[in-house]
Amino acid sequence: MAGRQRQRASRRRAGGRVLLPALLLCLCCRAASERIRYAIPEELGRGSLVGPLARDLGLSPAELPARKLRLSAEKQYFGVSGESGNLYVSERLDREEMCGESASCSVSFEALVQNPLNVFHVEVAIQDVNDNAPTFSKAALDLEIAELTLPGARFALEMARDADVGSNSLLTYELTSNPSFSLAVTESPDGSKQPELVLERALDREKQSSFQLVLTAADGGEPVRSGTVQVRVNVTDANDNAPAFSKSVYEARVRENLPAGSLVLRVRATDADAGSNGRVSYCFGNVPHGVRALFSVDSESGEVRTAGPLDFEEKSKYSFGLEARDGGGLTAHCKVQIDVTDENDNAPEITVLSVSSPVPEDAPAGTVVAVLKVNDPDSGENGQVSCELSGEAPLSMVASSGGSYKVVTATALDREQAAEHRVTVVARDRGRPALSSRAALVLEVSDVNDNAPVFEEAAYSAYVAENNAAGAPVVRVRARDADAGANGRVSYWLAGGSAGAAGAAPYVSVEARSGAVYAQRSFDYEQCREFLVAVRAQDGGAPARSSTATVRVFVLDRNDNAPRVLWPAAGAGAAGAGAAGAGAAPFEVVPRSAEAGYLVAKVVAVDADAGRNAWLSYELVQAAEPALFRVGLHSGEVRTARAVSERDAAKQRLVAVVKDHGQPALSATATLHVVLAESLQEALPELSERAAGADSPAELQFYLVLALALLSALFLLSVALAVLARVRRAGPPAVLRCLGAQRFSVAGAAFPADFCEGTLPYSYNLCVAPGRAVAEAAWLPPPLPSLPAEELLGGEPCGKRSPSSSAGAGEPPAEPDAPQLSSFICCSAMKISL
Repeated sequence: MAGRQRQRASRRRAGGRVLLPALLLCLCCRAASERIRYAIPEELGRGSLVGPLARDLGLSPAELPARKLRLSAEKQYFGVSGESGNLYVSERLDREEMCGESASCSVSFEALVQNPLNVFHVEVAIQDVNDNAPTFSKAALDLEIAELTLPGARFALEMARDADVGSNSLLTYELTSNPSFSLAVTESPDGSKQPELVLERALDREKQSSFQLVLTAADGGEPVRSGTVQVRVNVTDANDNAPAFSKSVYEARVRENLPAGSLVLRVRATDADAGSNGRVSYCFGNVPHGVRALFSVDSESGEVRTAGPLDFEEKSKYSFGLEARDGGGLTAHCKVQIDVTDENDNAPEITVLSVSSPVPEDAPAGTVVAVLKVNDPDSGENGQVSCELSGEAPLSMVASSGGSYKVVTATALDREQAAEHRVTVVARDRGRPALSSRAALVLEVSDVNDNAPVFEEAAYSAYVAENNAAGAPVVRVRARDADAGANGRVSYWLAGGSAGAAGAAPYVSVEARSGAVYAQRSFDYEQCREFLVAVRAQDGGAPARSSTATVRVFVLDRNDNAPRVLWPAAGAGAAGAGAAGAGAAPFEVVPRSAEAGYLVAKVVAVDADAGRNAWLSYELVQAAEPALFRVGLHSGEVRTARAVSERDAAKQRLVAVVKDHGQPALSATATLHVVLAESLQEALPELSERAAGADSPAELQFYLVLALALLSALFLLSVALAVLARVRRAGPPAVLRCLGAQRFSVAGAAFPADFCEGTLPYSYNLCVAPGRAVAEAAWLPPPLPSLPAEELLGGEPCGKRSPSSSAGAGEPPAEPDAPQLSSFICCSAMKISL
């Protein structure tokens, strides 16, 4: 347990020493064009930091979400953090499994970023750590040494194998102490060390027939790792000649893809002994398992043949050892080196690292739309690849470093012409025969709102009959937009009209989706015969695009207006029937001496419709003397049809009908009153007789109510005057002191002579102060004698005098204040008369 902890501590120290140069290396990697290099030790745990990849690419943490940094590799040994952009280990890294005995080992992959699309080549060098101990192929080595063997004889031992490289694979051997044997190590030309057992003194089988030794192989790593094998020496009778190979190193060159069982080379060893001691057999030495799977050796003939397929791309050189053993147990060793030559057996491999699809159609020329990697594992010309695009598309290919290619736009794109582009990437090597591979690339073009809606017609005309129902369809406009999605979704709006959008809006509306134009209300030909509406079609893009078309709506006339009679005025006859005087009813005077064809009057009528709906015709439908008058069919002139005679009634009433020519026809009537008389004075009696009986019961009722009201008022006034007279005799109360003699005229109240005739429209209060009576009442006629209150209340007519008033005309009044009181009473009476 303690030894394992020391190994872990040593590994961490080794990892720390290796990470320091790795960090220094990443600082310098920016000097290489688009290539980032890191170096890490093998066997790092998952999640171990490799390097700040985003920072080395010049990306800030804020840019990472938009740039979408990711890795592209055949096997994901590494991963990148989406938040920090650091490169981490995601799989176990075993340099021996990845690179075998190669002196250098690295993993290359691409780092891709978007917006804009770019590719960077990253190389991570895997450094070896001493994680493998030397091993022997056998747990024990058996040697047979003849007892007659002279001291100094050397016996080759099996070499230990260490999968590490560099100093970690430098082996040293150590043998347990024994006075009869020692250990010698010889170094071969390729640098490997061969352990040999050296006999130090003569053996005596009778004294000791066997020896147990332990051979220890230690590597040069830190910490040191070692492996052991037991060496069992058996002392035999004399076999004093060991096998000897004709060469120490056998070399051969073969092509890859040889069929199994093909002869590679033949080794040969000889033994000078005879019998079983001189019979030599061949076998593999301590070789990796992979060598045994690819090659076989014949134990009798020494032929080395292929046992499995050789692949130059996996490994181009093999080196292993063979052992020759005689029947006495003596062995000899040689080395075999086999070089595998390349053949063009691998077609180029096309890997699509990234595709920016869809691409907006307004992308400028030179926009990167795809990144490809082409790899051919062959070597030389067999691995040299050319790449091109096949197909008609506005795309081109640009070579990049590290076998990468960028597919860029060669010209501007237009989605309306081609919504997608299909091209074939063709990669071809230079081998003989040349091999090629193909990969289909589909690039979709996304829509940009670069097309405005286009109407099928620039101007539309619609015809609608008047009196249509609200909501009736008028016309349907249609616009098409070549764009797609929301950019091609067209909506319709009213943009204005002959009176602007506000003026046109009350007439029609347009459905936003279908473009159908509907009437907002019923049209009236007489008010509006045509109008212009501007309809705008607008797409749903941002910014939106629009176009405008005009719609001219013509309103068609219908016979919806009856003729209107201008003369005689409609209803004149009815008004004349109810008027108080004869002058309220229109009439025409025709002399009795009028001959046939005399123009009586002209019926004037108009029709608001148009065309046939406004063509008018006149017809006489009612007359007291049908044969006396006629009316012009189209002129409306009323003329006498024959001469007027004395037998004809003085008053004639004519009714004419006016018709239009619509379907159905509409009509109106005109009533004309005719008086047959030689002059207007002769016609007046006839008109007075008409007015005499024209008083209506309503007017009579009004006059009756007015008379009753006046009588009631006079009764109340008489009662009030009687009460005042009695109060006056008893003495004026305080409330009547304001009515003293000094505030009334001595002459008394004066009235116009004809005030009781009812001709004056108003009554006036003429009570004035004595000093101002003359000045303020100068416009009145001379004053009449004052009447006592009793006579005023007597109800006598104004034009007659009572005896009492005549008798007392020249006498002074009984009381000084009597004239003033009578004047006040008269004033009050005049006010009430209103």
